[in-house]
Amino acid sequence: MSETPVWVHNGEILWQHRRLLMRVFLVAATCSLVLAFLIPKRYTSTAMIMPPANANSSSVMIAALAGRALGGGSNSFSNLAGTLLGTGNTTALYIDLIKSGTISGHLIERFDLQKVYDKRYRIDTAKTLARRTSVTEDKKSGVITITVQDSDRIRARDLAQGYLDELNLLLTHTSTTSAHQERVFIERRLQNAHADLIRAQQELSNFSSSHTTIDIKEQTRAMVDAMARVQAELIAEQSSLSSLRQIYGDQNIRVKSAESRIGSLQQKLNSIAGPSSSGVDVPVSSDQPYPALRSLPQLAVPYAELYRNLRIQETLFELLTQQYELSRIEEAKDVPVVSVIDAPGIAEKKSFPPRTLLVLALTAVSLLLTVALLLIRDRWEQIPAETAQKVFLQQIAASANRTLHRIPGVRR
Repeated sequence: MSETPVWVHNGEILWQHRRLLMRVFLVAATCSLVLAFLIPKRYTSTAMIMPPANANSSSVMIAALAGRALGGGSNSFSNLAGTLLGTGNTTALYIDLIKSGTISGHLIERFDLQKVYDKRYRIDTAKTLARRTSVTEDKKSGVITITVQDSDRIRARDLAQGYLDELNLLLTHTSTTSAHQERVFIERRLQNAHADLIRAQQELSNFSSSHTTIDIKEQTRAMVDAMARVQAELIAEQSSLSSLRQIYGDQNIRVKSAESRIGSLQQKLNSIAGPSSSGVDVPVSSDQPYPALRSLPQLAVPYAELYRNLRIQETLFELLTQQYELSRIEEAKDVPVVSVIDAPGIAEKKSFPPRTLLVLALTAVSLLLTVALLLIRDRWEQIPAETAQKVFLQQIAASANRTLHRIPGVRR
């Protein structure tokens, strides 16, 4: 009689235990279904960004080293060093920035993740956030994909957007480009120039107020014209007085009136010309609202110096203001800002757990384990009792059983 094939024999064993296998299937399917629904849902939000083409090496170096206290291993550090030395690329460096402790720390504070993840220590919260965050790079295009998982679909979207916001803030705060340094220098110089301009205006105002000088050139021209008119009137009156004296004599009323007008014109002429003092500072009398003609040349030199200084300060202030605005524009251009290709959105469907696949997998594993145990038991029963290997294994089992009996609370 021919020997029964192994697969036929195994099939017969499984058929004999078909009821057990059915019960295992039903129990495993039920338990896996309950387990699949007990596992919390997770939603995924994804953002795709393109890093700046030209990033300043000193800026990104400071940003990369700013927050490595909560993470970062030797591989990431070597990638960072390679990038700074020119052996890496910008994309890898920005991935390292996204994973930095500075950004994760800000997100933990911003969304109160210690309470959300129910973690006592901040470092455990950072590790949980890192496990739920995936940052990948497309080697060909250099596009960075940020994927965040969370039990709340809204918070998943906000966390993905938070990575983008914090990355831009980190790049802005650590920007130390030449345009930034130039803007800071011009800003300080502009403040000094503004103070000098105010001081020059005050000095010219004080000088003009004390000496009644508004415009030396125009005032000199006006004083000379006024003096010429008065002097011409004086000469005309003196000629008329001579004629009147020859006709009417010295005691005539018309002669007295002409002498009075001549005296008035002479006084006015002396007032315009001013005293013949050689002092530099000629004070203005209370009844004379303008400086005398003789004092104008003396006042012209200090007035011109003050006015020239004022014009220099005004021109300097205007030039520095223009340079300051240009430097601000250049600084804004030099600050690296990531370009968002796909903004994070609210997930419509859960990404985890895959319930159907989980139920099928757990049920199949339970059936396979049951089948394996049945076949192993059948194989064990076919081994003769006097076989040395079987006796040895039974002795091991008996010894283990006695050891377990010595442990309090352990039943057979």
